[in-house]
Amino acid sequence: MSDSVLERIADSSEQVAAAPPRSGPEGRRRRGLPFSGWHFVLLPIAVLFLVPFLQMTLASFSPAKELVAFPPPFIPSTFTLDGYIKLFTTTDVLLWLGNTIVVSGVAIISNLVLCSLAGYGFARLKFAGRDFGFLMILATIMIPTQLLMIPTYILFATLGLLNGLGAAIVPWLATAFGIFLMRQFFLSLPAELEEAGAVDGCNRWQIFFRIVLPLARPALATLAIFTLLGAWNDLVWPLIAINDQRSFTLQLGIANFQGAHQTDWSLIMAGNVVATLPLILFFLFAQRHFIATMTFSGLKG
Repeated sequence: MSDSVLERIADSSEQVAAAPPRSGPEGRRRRGLPFSGWHFVLLPIAVLFLVPFLQMTLASFSPAKELVAFPPPFIPSTFTLDGYIKLFTTTDVLLWLGNTIVVSGVAIISNLVLCSLAGYGFARLKFAGRDFGFLMILATIMIPTQLLMIPTYILFATLGLLNGLGAAIVPWLATAFGIFLMRQFFLSLPAELEEAGAVDGCNRWQIFFRIVLPLARPALATLAIFTLLGAWNDLVWPLIAINDQRSFTLQLGIANFQGAHQTDWSLIMAGNVVATLPLILFFLFAQRHFIATMTFSGLKG
């Protein structure tokens, strides 16, 4: 591949990863403040979403008697680690956390590989039934999950995948939304870059891996975030398909803390904090690419 093509790829990657600076009256008005005026609108909304997480975190350090009081105090009178001590000493939370990391990690890698390949095929390759096949994939998003539970359970029972991590992993190997997201992003990329690679002697696989994928890093990061959120927080299907406590995911294990006659709220609050922190850290790591994808993919048809 010639140096000119590589230079154009690098330039396009920079354009996709970072928004160009605004110009005109809006840009001049914005330079009058150290931040955008939209922050005055977004800040109250951010606080509104932050309050439940803050209350959950404070509740995890509250004494058990204050959690059952009505109304429960927002700030505990005394801070205690009893909920966390009980969580890590009397439950298999570390095993459940490891199971969830395995399920989410396999789901992310599988979606990045399979959805990017399928999305590129639907965006760039011409074959019989392409549009109809893509329409059928989109149609699966509209089917309520509850309608698929029984046939999926029968299928997994036939394959012998129930009551193990395989039951939680297989449904997340590829998703219709992931294929849709990657297709829309690939459609937003200029086809001239691929044509230049073909002129330089690249075959279709070389074009995909050496030209297209480096430009798709924002879309891949976005897909990874959505896949992590879905696989990490999945509860309904594991609740049906997994009965072995050694194969519980984190959300399934926390759900079992709530009994029919008694609920240990300090244990539940501590478990929810442990389950939420990895998601926040992952999003903070990938948010730049996530915002870039939402800005530049255009979600065009």
